[in-house]
Amino acid sequence: MKYLYWPLILLLTFTTACKQSPEGVVEYRETKQNLPPKERFGELFVNVQMQQVFPDGKTFVDCTPKYPTDEILDKYQAEKGVEGFDLKAFVLDNFDLPKQYASGYQSDTSRSAAEHINKLWPVLTRQPDDTAAVRGTLIPLPNPYIVPGGRFGEIYYWDSYFTMLGLQAARKVDMIENMIDNFAYLIDTIGFIPNGNRDYFLTRSQPPFFASMVQLLASEKGSEVYQQYLPQLEKEYQFWMNGMEQATAGNPAVQHVVRLKDGSLLNRYWDRGAYPRAEMYRDDVETVEKSGRDEEEVYRHIRSACESGWDFTSRWFADKENLHTIHTNDIIPVDLNCLLYNLEQTLAGAYAQAGDLENASLFQQRAEQRHQAILRYCWDNTGAFFKDYDFVADSIIDVPSLAGMFPLYFNLAIPEQAEMAAAVIKRDFLKAGGLLTTLNHTGQQWDAPNGWAPLQWVS
Repeated sequence: MKYLYWPLILLLTFTTACKQSPEGVVEYRETKQNLPPKERFGELFVNVQMQQVFPDGKTFVDCTPKYPTDEILDKYQAEKGVEGFDLKAFVLDNFDLPKQYASGYQSDTSRSAAEHINKLWPVLTRQPDDTAAVRGTLIPLPNPYIVPGGRFGEIYYWDSYFTMLGLQAARKVDMIENMIDNFAYLIDTIGFIPNGNRDYFLTRSQPPFFASMVQLLASEKGSEVYQQYLPQLEKEYQFWMNGMEQATAGNPAVQHVVRLKDGSLLNRYWDRGAYPRAEMYRDDVETVEKSGRDEEEVYRHIRSACESGWDFTSRWFADKENLHTIHTNDIIPVDLNCLLYNLEQTLAGAYAQAGDLENASLFQQRAEQRHQAILRYCWDNTGAFFKDYDFVADSIIDVPSLAGMFPLYFNLAIPEQAEMAAAVIKRDFLKAGGLLTTLNHTGQQWDAPNGWAPLQWVS
């Protein structure tokens, strides 16, 4: 499958002549809009990130250039060698900092939790922003959307499903539909749903919850919703299964697809990029230097872990402790494959509803094959829990995590497995504040002692 970037490029091309807008902002024609930040700004980008001009590496990549890229780069080359040159001052002169969306918001602790959340919806709502999009890294969306926190201007894929559950409870079904339509738009224009609507996220997706989103909307608006989004559900599936025909015993892993020793097809997280993330450039360079391993290999492992949404966790570490031992691409994640099982089941149902019994049968068969493969490769009978599988080492990865509850959430576990898994959760994971993410204390976000709301919900 070829990624459909040309419609996006055409959409983002800014074609107006230079002029003064009513707000006093100089409009200009940008010729390097769609390049990744490092390619677009070169040495300037590297120096800003490596010198930590901003404490958060995401700040610079979310800045909006005030002038055409070539003009900024020419000024940089002319000024950088001048005595007393101040890199931060140069950036502030030539870029607008990311908008501070939540500035001035104060939480009222006297409110109930429900009241607090309902007051947050307008704070977290973003409107389509074509101006920032045609200059910076933001990919414009057609409809309003909810972001996961006040600092963000962009939507994130898997976070959004759990946001939609809150919107459903608040009876904001129109916003749910807006967000699903935005994701459908991304599938139609790009070929998949990226990590978020920033151009530096275009090398990866996130956990495929689009089918769950459609199911949620169908529960509100009726089963005809499945036909409305059937083309996008199919394209989502094609993205995750791209390369399945090329995956063989001699070449088992192609992009997201892995053919296992018995011929079963399961999936892994995989990023097209093999270079530092723009938004965490310095961190990634330092991790690779510490690893002593092949640079491109480690960069891809890091980026692929970000596609999982679990960045970072001992699930992906060979030694279960250190980031520089990361090997994400060797791993069959149990949660990812449960989500793809749900996508296959959803497609089977949608095709049956449309009267396309051939495709309904095909996807039902694929779902059942995946179901059996998950039980075969991801169930650890000794540990009485579902875990990830290392297809390179041909072994279960002994890192219990809440990802192991996805087979129960999607009704894949047999009753005996569900009972054993529940006992492990109660014995090992359940603490006073909720459920631990894993049992390993590594200092990473997605390890103990941290707990995350989406995983509490699934579990």
